[in-house]
Amino acid sequence: MAEMKYNVPNEQWPEHPETATQEGKNKFVGFWTFLGGETVLFASLFATYLALKDSVPSEDHLLAADLFQLELAFVMTMLLLTSSLTSVYAIYHMRNNNFTKMQLWLAITVLLGAGFLALEIYEFYEYVHLGHTFRSSAFGSAFYILIGTHGFHVIIGLVWITSLIIRNATRGLSVYTAAKVNTAALYWHFIDVVWVFIFTIVYLLGVL
Repeated sequence: MAEMKYNVPNEQWPEHPETATQEGKNKFVGFWTFLGGETVLFASLFATYLALKDSVPSEDHLLAADLFQLELAFVMTMLLLTSSLTSVYAIYHMRNNNFTKMQLWLAITVLLGAGFLALEIYEFYEYVHLGHTFRSSAFGSAFYILIGTHGFHVIIGLVWITSLIIRNATRGLSVYTAAKVNTAALYWHFIDVVWVFIFTIVYLLGVL
């Protein structure tokens, strides 16, 4: 195993540090395989939601068009899409061997993701008070499983990126940590893409 070097001078820093080692290459390929499985999972949840959308036991229950707040969903979408952009900035500075700015943009990514998660929890709170719960209908179960699964992935991403920020703060940047940061950023992009589908299929089509 090659010696692990931190804070390498710019002239020795590779153009793509995330795949400069065999470990980094393996992580890159392996993670895309993992994302393939995740895609199948969410595709199944989307199919279930579409099949059960507006399936309520009585006319007293709210339907999607009566329930969803498009304005709130739009703000959540903007927060998550912006966090995807800030993670791109973090990777850009990582490839340019700018450790301080990489850490800064990763921290901004976490803050935006936390803001999204806070709004999602608020949304759930509002829906529960309106009678739209996990057990109120098949529609409710399908909705909370889909959105909740995505929210759980957001929590994983936030914990992952935060742990990298903390760990990097004491060690600096190397090609090994670059591979880890890049993998976390890929995961975060995947979460963002899934949410774009959720916003379109669940919220936009729900209110139309």
